[in-house]
Amino acid sequence: MLGQRKKEELERKASQWDVKSQLFLERQHSFVTTSGVPVERLYTPLDTAEMDYLQDLGFPGEYPFTRGVHYTGYRGKLWTMRMFAGFGSAEETNARYKYLLEHGETGLSVAFDFPTLNGFDTSDPEARGEFGKCGVGISSLADMEILFDGIPIDEITTSMTINGPAAVIWAMYLANAQKQGIPLEKLGGTIQNDILKEYMAQNAFIFPPKPSMRLIVDTFEFGMKRVPRWNTISISGYHIREAGATAVQELAFTLADGLAYVQAGIDRGLKVDDFAPRLSFFFNCHNDFFEEIAKFRAARRIWGREMKERFNGGERAQWLRFHTQTAGCSLTAQQPENNIVRTTIQALAAVLGGTQSLHTNSMDEALALPSEKAVTIALRTQQIIGHESGVANTIDPLGGSYFVEHLTNQTEKAAYEYFAKIDSLGGVIPALEAGFFHREIADSAYRYQQEIDSKKRTVVGVNDYVRDEPITIPILEMDKEGERRQLERLSRLRRERDNELVSTRLEALRQVALGNENLMPYLIDAVGAYATLGEVCGVLRKVFGEYRLPAMV
Repeated sequence: MLGQRKKEELERKASQWDVKSQLFLERQHSFVTTSGVPVERLYTPLDTAEMDYLQDLGFPGEYPFTRGVHYTGYRGKLWTMRMFAGFGSAEETNARYKYLLEHGETGLSVAFDFPTLNGFDTSDPEARGEFGKCGVGISSLADMEILFDGIPIDEITTSMTINGPAAVIWAMYLANAQKQGIPLEKLGGTIQNDILKEYMAQNAFIFPPKPSMRLIVDTFEFGMKRVPRWNTISISGYHIREAGATAVQELAFTLADGLAYVQAGIDRGLKVDDFAPRLSFFFNCHNDFFEEIAKFRAARRIWGREMKERFNGGERAQWLRFHTQTAGCSLTAQQPENNIVRTTIQALAAVLGGTQSLHTNSMDEALALPSEKAVTIALRTQQIIGHESGVANTIDPLGGSYFVEHLTNQTEKAAYEYFAKIDSLGGVIPALEAGFFHREIADSAYRYQQEIDSKKRTVVGVNDYVRDEPITIPILEMDKEGERRQLERLSRLRRERDNELVSTRLEALRQVALGNENLMPYLIDAVGAYATLGEVCGVLRKVFGEYRLPAMV
């Protein structure tokens, strides 16, 4: 904090400088971040004059964790390089995982196709034409066994981006481990399992909020008792941002969801220090370098404070650990090689913001699923940042920057203003039902697109520096026989499995779903007998019903 005399002297000097600087023209009338936050010409100690170092920043590994949750930062260990991958059949995706691991990837991340995300089998009518398009198709434990064939799942962590049927897919992963004789205690990884975000943004939900929250807390409870190294939720801002939200909206809505999940666990009777340490987060990293870094730093400080003061959580529960993915919505089909640069800037911001793991998008993702060439460049981007740039040599190297600290404080304040609005509506679920989040995101998305259309915001290769040229990069082609093989495998599975055992276990699941007992053991039993994803979700659909978004005006 500045002393009064120094502050007055600096105010006088700043005022004199401001008068002089007005004589010089700037290239545009005003400057704003990607989210529309005004950016001043200069930042000085006056912009951070009220900050208290120990209270507002502190040291890495110590409350309030603004500067990071670990004492050694990346000097102890680099972030996990976890490339999001999945396409076509389990065989194709298994080959891609092995390719990535051979080229230096340090963690797996599974992308599922849309039928899987919605709890359907490949053979279901609803799945027709969608197999393997946006991820790998997984309909049964047999597919899961192929997906991880030859991969030591007790030695590498696996993240799975799945929400509506997350508990079922996780059950398949656990059943696969059990069939290999691997103790569940040895498994490490993450399921996304964030249904509130689905209602807000991505819309890959199945059941209404109440039973969905029950399933999520079931995973919390089962995980803390049986799979202690597993993150049973990845509270996700990524898809909120992709839907058009600003950085502040992404931060505020994600943390509000996180607080709602903590409260749900407590309402079940779980102790916060038993389950909250395994909560993780997942953020987007967009183009605005400093805004994104400020967002990550504010996120840690807010979460640490809320867990300490609101829930009386211990230090480990106060940690905000997060995965980052560079912004898919920033990629362009035009001049796709430019996306390498965008991804590099975003990845660097994520690292300087202190991410625990990172996926870098490939240059071709606005056109197709990533080719081997594109995904290798994306992985090499992380490796160059980690090993050649020097940014991992010290912790929080931008800490103390007048601009970054001011923007961190500003972002935190704006997030709390959103918390107040959400609370005034009765909390996250009532705010969802009132259409609050959808309207906020839609308004921001519209404003951003208007800026591009009117050329107030430049997107290189799209609305400026445009060239009419053919696409020359290689494009991935999937195995055209993959869907046929998948359907044949499903048909054979249904013929050869013990169908009487399957029926017995699905009925046991139905009975438990009607009550309050934890569903995870029954899900593992059902999928372990080779009940399919669609069959299991079909039982739960009949008990829980299906959710439909309310009409918005």
